[in-house]
Amino acid sequence: MKIKDIRASLHRHRFPIPFFDKKRDGSHMAERRFVYCEVETEDGLIGSGFTANFLLDPVVTALERNFLPVVKGMDPRNVEAIHDKVGRSLNQRTMTGVVSCALSALDIALWDIQGKSQGLPVAQLLGGHKMDVPAYITFGLPAYDRDQLVDAAKAHKKAGFTGFKMVAGRVAGGWREDVKRVKAVREAVGPDAHLMVDANYAFTPQEAKSFCQALEEYDLTWFEEPVAQNDAQSLADLRRSTSVPLAAGQAEGHRWRLREFIDHRSVDVLQPNVAFCGGFTEARKVAHLAQAYNLPIANGGGLPLLNMHLLGAMSNGWLVEWHVTWIEASELIFKNPPRPKKSVLTIPNKPGLGLEIDRDGLKECRVAHT
Repeated sequence: MKIKDIRASLHRHRFPIPFFDKKRDGSHMAERRFVYCEVETEDGLIGSGFTANFLLDPVVTALERNFLPVVKGMDPRNVEAIHDKVGRSLNQRTMTGVVSCALSALDIALWDIQGKSQGLPVAQLLGGHKMDVPAYITFGLPAYDRDQLVDAAKAHKKAGFTGFKMVAGRVAGGWREDVKRVKAVREAVGPDAHLMVDANYAFTPQEAKSFCQALEEYDLTWFEEPVAQNDAQSLADLRRSTSVPLAAGQAEGHRWRLREFIDHRSVDVLQPNVAFCGGFTEARKVAHLAQAYNLPIANGGGLPLLNMHLLGAMSNGWLVEWHVTWIEASELIFKNPPRPKKSVLTIPNKPGLGLEIDRDGLKECRVAHT
């Protein structure tokens, strides 16, 4: 089996923000941008891979013009050899960014091919710990006011979710207003639900410390990426000053960067995302490293239908993120994708990723790239 071709395309899906009261606040739209990558073998097997969010035009170019000449003719099952050759040829200094995202899309497609060739789900190939993964809903978007946050939280609770995540650091009023929003959501979902807050690097270390002090009473499952630059030392300092568990890692580009959080004892939960860190091959190494330090891994950064395989494979795999905006995109580009039931996502017992691409949906959201 040999790699014959790599094809990549850029996509953008725009949609109304869920649960938004248009009469009160006007029309608000959300958007997701991603790269779809296909790897084809000489015997006709096709694997699908994805990456997303940042500098996606050069990711498409890199996959087709730079990565293909390096890996063409290689066996797609030899993922270690492929990663090593890509590193030596395209990333001698182990940089992150475009190269990590492109490698992620390629690697995901390679594991999809491997699963299809063996008739097994990727989760089973990676480790096969479980096929049911607990899910939480990321719903608390900055566009919502407090009343809308409460309405959305109650709706998702009624739908069966037992874990809820909301964004902080993006609203007028600063962290003090965020505290009021957290209080409102905690009251809406009840004392037994998982409640997480994600700052997306928004706060200075002092702001994050003040916010954590105010959050102590709300029993958070974790506070995600609270400080600017996701600085490992600042996270470690914050962790020593609070009982609120900290999480980070969703957008980091390889295992050495994620290792910093372990070396500095920065986090209680590590969050490798297969679409950004170098794919399943790299994420599995991070998961095993976390096991050695008794750390759970959980999904942040979306793309749950990919990351569910990693979390299902690993004994320390924990919660998968059912992000409302990523789900809108998933419903467009996959035919009848799996959905959580009572806050549990079951990985399909199908070869590879277990996802059927909707070609019409992909075509509908495809955009030209420069």
